[in-house]
Amino acid sequence: MAVTKTITKCTPYVNSSSKVDKWDITMTYKNDSEGDSTYYVSTFSTTVNQTHTNSDGSTTTNFTLKAKGSWTNANLLAICPVSLWDTVFASQVDSVITNPPAESTPDEAFSVPS
Repeated sequence: MAVTKTITKCTPYVNSSSKVDKWDITMTYKNDSEGDSTYYVSTFSTTVNQTHTNSDGSTTTNFTLKAKGSWTNANLLAICPVSLWDTVFASQVDSVITNPPAESTPDEAFSVPS
């Protein structure tokens, strides 16, 4: 199974200091090649704020403020929940490609027992 993961869209939100303080990121996963019997595609999205306020009032810093031109693909990947998306994609492939549900067919010749 050859899985490719590609960031297909990312939108930076830039504050008054010209630094990114939020990202909307979309990543597309593809299994094998289009036309193959094992081909499968799924898209995942996330919004990542620079900081997150936890339920206890503490703050978690998700990334350092910097200009949008300073971001690399690796930086963007680092703030995505890739391990979660990997697990979900593998489960999707398993349930759709590897172990699809059995298809039922109607038995038109069935007669109601008397």
